[in-house]
Amino acid sequence: MRIVIITGLSGSGKSTAVKALEDEGFFCLDNLPAALIPTFVDLVGKSGEVRDVALVMDIRGKDFFKGGETVFQRIGEAGHDVEIFFFEATDQVLIRRFSETRRRHPALESGSVPEGIRVEREQLAWLRRLATMVVDTSELNVHQLKEQVIASVKGEQGARQMIVHVQSFGYRFGLPLESDLVFDVRFLPNPYFIPELKEFSGLDPQVRSYVLGKAETAAFLQKLTDMLEFLFPYYIREGKSYLTISIGCTGGRHRSVVMAEELRDLFKHKKVNLEIVHRDIEKG
Repeated sequence: MRIVIITGLSGSGKSTAVKALEDEGFFCLDNLPAALIPTFVDLVGKSGEVRDVALVMDIRGKDFFKGGETVFQRIGEAGHDVEIFFFEATDQVLIRRFSETRRRHPALESGSVPEGIRVEREQLAWLRRLATMVVDTSELNVHQLKEQVIASVKGEQGARQMIVHVQSFGYRFGLPLESDLVFDVRFLPNPYFIPELKEFSGLDPQVRSYVLGKAETAAFLQKLTDMLEFLFPYYIREGKSYLTISIGCTGGRHRSVVMAEELRDLFKHKKVNLEIVHRDIEKG
């Protein structure tokens, strides 16, 4: 297995790093005592279902992470790939972050935040020396930190593609509340009023040909495609891993279905993971 140890100073962004790894499919566990790590690794390894694991070890564990160096050596000798990501920031930045959250420093039961930071640096110095990667988050925002963590585990080009969920729906049955973007295509000519097309859905070639054959459909698709191609990189940059696009017509059976299917064709060669659902196709 690949085992990433997430550690470092309190307030340095470890929680953000763990969330990024969870989004990348890592099995994440917080503050497991070092003595139990080999047992955990053995059990998970035997299951054969988990290949990527992230374990958080920090000052909250206190005496529990003692002996960690020997533990890391043991699981490495067992054939597992062990990496240690150590997160830190300047004292000034950490003090500001604690001031904003109004939390006490976990390294001390009582005392000032600066003193807690000093004690924590001393107690975690051995982990920093073992680190395969040290990340100073002083100048990083949340999105930049996630991007750096993902690049470290997946490679610069290996981050998981954004999942784009496209669904057709009928306004008659209500607006999908989970939508990020909603497009109303009721302005397009309606196959419902064409007797030979009425009983078919937007999945039928005849209905598809009728809707796509209109000049306004072609113009709308071009503008919609241009806008989505513009938006996707910025959504990804801001750390959005899931986008829901809802396309609606009156009954959700004809025009919206055709438009959703057309987006499948338009984006199948783009760097997105596209999913299509026709919510109301059987209701219309």
